[in-house]
Amino acid sequence: MILKAVQMIQLGSVMGSEEKAKETMRLMKEAGYDGIELNGFMIKKMPPIVSILTTLAGMPIGKTGKLDWKKLMSESDLQVVSVHEDLGSILRAPQEIIDEAKSFHTNYVVITGMNRFDFSDKTAVLEMIDKLNQAGKLLKEGGISLLYHNHNCEFRKVEPGKTAYDLILEKTDPEYVNFEFDSYWPTEAGVDTIGLMRRLGNRMKLYHINDRGSRVSGVAGQILKSDSMELGYGNMNLTEMVAIAKENGVDAVILESHKNWVDKDPVKSFQMSVDFLNRYV
Repeated sequence: MILKAVQMIQLGSVMGSEEKAKETMRLMKEAGYDGIELNGFMIKKMPPIVSILTTLAGMPIGKTGKLDWKKLMSESDLQVVSVHEDLGSILRAPQEIIDEAKSFHTNYVVITGMNRFDFSDKTAVLEMIDKLNQAGKLLKEGGISLLYHNHNCEFRKVEPGKTAYDLILEKTDPEYVNFEFDSYWPTEAGVDTIGLMRRLGNRMKLYHINDRGSRVSGVAGQILKSDSMELGYGNMNLTEMVAIAKENGVDAVILESHKNWVDKDPVKSFQMSVDFLNRYV
């Protein structure tokens, strides 16, 4: 069975207390979701700068780091599909990351992204790939699989005709590194997303889904800004993308809509999106 889940980052504003977290997860289960994807920076105490940066990005994490997530998950009806962590933490303290994942009964740790990293520098990308292989090997020795999650920055060119993501896909060892593919960001970057999903094949273990369109109604200018949308309300070919994800054998399809939620409400947003997931996943 393919699990339907929600990425924790869109829930920070509605999980600021134990009561809110429990109610949000109850509503997720009621809507038809099976799981949640946790973020390391949201389930433990972090420097204040993390909260500031996520708030500025429109995805506040609130006080989630002060809650007992092991207790909350053990009392919920949701599974943890993966835990997002950063590459540096995995290389510095692999056993801590392994123990964390196992405590939530998940086999997947996901690299969240490389902040302040130049994905147009081929040498730097190759060095990062070497670290990814090292990190994946360390995790595998502890029974955990490492996945790489993309945004749009990986689709910068490192040489004519080749993106950083091409290089990551070609040079990472499938024994140690595979992928949590996010179809929103390559679409935003102008990439052939469907072709890329077919190319990933069974290295695509988890699938991040979002839609892209405009919420403007009535008369508008000739150029509209495109943004995150609830599933089925934008213009991405999500039915084919989901079909390919299923063919690839993904373990979970994970909703991660951004700050452009309907009525500015992340709960209402995931309730609207689940109709699409229940129909096609």
